[in-house]
Amino acid sequence: MKLAERLSRISEPQTIKMAKLSRELKAQGIDIVDLSIGEPDFDTPDHIRTAAKKAIDDGFTHYTPVAGIAELKKAVAQKFKRDNNLDYTPEQIVVSTGAKQCLANAVLSIVDPGDEVIIPTPYWVTYSELVKLCQGEVVFVPCSLENQYKITPEQLEAAITPKTKLFMFSSPCNPTGSIYSKEELKALADVFEKHPEIFIISDEIYEYINYVGEHESIAQFGTLKDRTIIINGLSKGFAMTGWRLGFLAAPLEIAKACDKIQSQFTSATSSITQHAAVAALLNDKATATAMVEEFKKRRTFIHNALSEIPGLVLNNPDGAFYMFPDISAYFGKSFEGETIHNADDLCAYLLHKAHVTTVTGSAFQQPNCIRMSYATSMDKLEEAAKRLKEWLAKLQ
Repeated sequence: MKLAERLSRISEPQTIKMAKLSRELKAQGIDIVDLSIGEPDFDTPDHIRTAAKKAIDDGFTHYTPVAGIAELKKAVAQKFKRDNNLDYTPEQIVVSTGAKQCLANAVLSIVDPGDEVIIPTPYWVTYSELVKLCQGEVVFVPCSLENQYKITPEQLEAAITPKTKLFMFSSPCNPTGSIYSKEELKALADVFEKHPEIFIISDEIYEYINYVGEHESIAQFGTLKDRTIIINGLSKGFAMTGWRLGFLAAPLEIAKACDKIQSQFTSATSSITQHAAVAALLNDKATATAMVEEFKKRRTFIHNALSEIPGLVLNNPDGAFYMFPDISAYFGKSFEGETIHNADDLCAYLLHKAHVTTVTGSAFQQPNCIRMSYATSMDKLEEAAKRLKEWLAKLQ
């Protein structure tokens, strides 16, 4: 049997691979503290679940329009006006089965074979794989810890060529938690204004998990809104990962293209989830705010705990719920004949010795780092910190 060549261009996400390994070890009775998965440990708020139950009782169990029900698309447009001061019509909104599908729709709508796509690194693992599926050329731009892992205007300008078709980034960022300020986004926007042929995908799924101020979108500047696709959804800010709903806002031509592609892949997302999403978006953000306050406490704890471990170098992230320490000081060290050569080795060591699941930085194009999610309980974070300190100290 010969499968499609395109399968050789992509790989399984390391985030999913590590979560799978964690589940397998737990099934064997091993006490694993899982810091690999980017999922809030909170339950979906009551008013959202109530709306879903009502939708079932009211018989909203049939197919919906591909791009989403009218009430939800209107609510998404209202959210963009309320939270971001951006004006979109419902026709410019496409609702999908998660933000990942929104990303796939957008990339498939834009990228042809040979087109170059600029991606600042570290970055979320799926970006490059989608470009590869389209036979585009990925142009990684490494960003430094000294600059909080954010691309500079000079780096952006240097990466642009006549083949550049798209720029993809996230703010707040997965895996670093870094947030681009309004001034930083304006500086990037000034570069893009000189290159009107380049599309921008701005992944804003962590918008509400922000510890430093109001969220800023690059779509607010100049003419960029006319070629920017904003990706967002409910999974992170509303603790709705399993509900599978994302949405994008885009120029009308791009929105129509995404609708067309989605019609052949999945059609619409769950009708029940869509009605729950209306309740999520139109109510106040009190539950999201409370969740973020808890994440902030966890961030303080885990940052302080990791900072006390010799050899770890890390920033204090402004958003999302990840720590991304540089662990290269442990390269070349050993325990009982097992030598750590790279971040992959250290993740394996921590999994099998400390029973703490992390994700290798090589998955995010930053091979000197590992990613740890603090979207878990304080008890588990305290246990993870204890184990990390103990087992890293054994490496000599």
